[in-house]
Amino acid sequence: MAATDQFDAIVIGSGVSGGWAAKELTEKGLRVLMLDRGVMVEHGEDYTYDGKAPFEIPARDMMPKGLVESDYFIAKHGYISPGNQKFYNNDRLNPYAYDEGEKFYWIRPGAVGGKSLIWGRWSFRWSPEDFEANKRENVGIDWPIRYDDLAPWYSYVEKYAGVSGSRENLPQLPDSEFQPPMPMNIAEKWVKERLEATSPGRKLIHTRLSNMTEDKPEQGRSKCQFRSQCGRGCSFGAYFSTQAVTLPAARATGRLTLRSDAVVSNLEYDPKSKRVTGVRVVDTKTNQAEVIPARLVFLCASAMASTQILMNSRSDGSGRSHFNTSGTLGRYVMDHIFRVGVSGEIPGMTEYIEYGRRPGGVYIPRFRNVGGEEGVGFRRGYGYQGSARRDPAPPQGFGAAMKQGMRQYGPWKFGMGAFGECLPYEDNHVSLHPDKVDRFGIPLMRFDVTFRDNEIRMMDDALVEGEKMLKAAGLTNVTSGRSEHVPGDAIHEMGGARMGADPRQSVLNKWSQAHDAPNLFVTDGAQMASVSCVNPSLTFMALTARAADHAVKQLKAGTI
Repeated sequence: MAATDQFDAIVIGSGVSGGWAAKELTEKGLRVLMLDRGVMVEHGEDYTYDGKAPFEIPARDMMPKGLVESDYFIAKHGYISPGNQKFYNNDRLNPYAYDEGEKFYWIRPGAVGGKSLIWGRWSFRWSPEDFEANKRENVGIDWPIRYDDLAPWYSYVEKYAGVSGSRENLPQLPDSEFQPPMPMNIAEKWVKERLEATSPGRKLIHTRLSNMTEDKPEQGRSKCQFRSQCGRGCSFGAYFSTQAVTLPAARATGRLTLRSDAVVSNLEYDPKSKRVTGVRVVDTKTNQAEVIPARLVFLCASAMASTQILMNSRSDGSGRSHFNTSGTLGRYVMDHIFRVGVSGEIPGMTEYIEYGRRPGGVYIPRFRNVGGEEGVGFRRGYGYQGSARRDPAPPQGFGAAMKQGMRQYGPWKFGMGAFGECLPYEDNHVSLHPDKVDRFGIPLMRFDVTFRDNEIRMMDDALVEGEKMLKAAGLTNVTSGRSEHVPGDAIHEMGGARMGADPRQSVLNKWSQAHDAPNLFVTDGAQMASVSCVNPSLTFMALTARAADHAVKQLKAGTI
């Protein structure tokens, strides 16, 4: 592709944020080039194992033990299987610097569509509390926006994407524009009734999912078929993905050019005009590099990848990024802490089994440090994601007796895992390795990120409270457990280029716009000044749509 002026905007990344940026910018009249380092995946036709039975998938869709135990990092930590492996990054081919003493799981996609192809689809609004806590507690930096600034944009993206859930009128978890919720099974209803009666102030609610329960024929999308095969790609378009939702909308305008297998190494910058002038791209197939001129850039490569690009955007011989006047670039990196689980058995109801395979379950919203509560020993809070199920009985014996036994089911079980908020710490940071580069000559990322006492105390509490709730509700054989807490493991990494009102303390302003370059917007997780305790993707969507609206208005006014 020749380096010409044929595009009004360049969008880097095609995941949740990049897809929304491309849709909004093209629909507002801009000619957009979308770049993604991953392989091309076309909706439907490139979902190789969509609808396939396990016996039709290599290794019955289970990663071979030898491969998992080898040096293939993402097989151990990336929730990967043969059925979705093509959507993930190859960590042998594209590594990061995992030096002795560092522990961070950077779990990356490797296809157009990014994490929108492999995400869990739990979709929550952040609350007013989430945007106010930093200032009230004097932690990190105050958000330059509040919930009311984002509420109309939440509604905008929810109506288009499709979010199923139930209205609960909880101040710590605002309601969305919902399609009907996916129904709880009989055991979850049993747990809900007893948990809420025996643990006042706690609620068990329907999962809020970007899985539709009603068709959207105007988008060519059908409601969820209850197959629970979302990670392989959904040809029905029942869940939100770039392929099913935002990419078709952007393509329909005739103003989108999509280029896969395109690695962005850095942004070219003019310090006199304080503008991004171009994007340096390396073709992964030919290794050829070029600079594509840019009038407007939306950087949506994911939190850590966007931060890497920003840090590598520097003058020859300089170790300082053009976009780091504040000195905060690469700092205040966060992820959700989890790996605490609680489970138990539900007595009775063995005459019932559940048909279909829902892609979600139930949720217990945050109840700690809500409504003026004090004295719990830590700041912020956590919620539980869970579900109830009955598993087939394991095979025992031989012959006809074994076959008959395998037609039976065990008891109903309920399990849930906690997701908690990590505070923003200045010394939780990422950097470029001084010596190691990837196959394109780009410095590898290094991670120095850890959870602290506040997060560990929070998970201690989640384990104790989870046990207490399930026992009080009448579950039997209640057990709990925890495993190592490693940042990145939740795949909700955020921070690195936070937004703020003061250019001396932040990389971006309240519009997700770089203080050091008004024609650059960063609208993925890098911009976050805190992480709440709920999944962030819906907030990324709303922030991106809001930023695109502002960018186009500024562009038309001639201010960028």
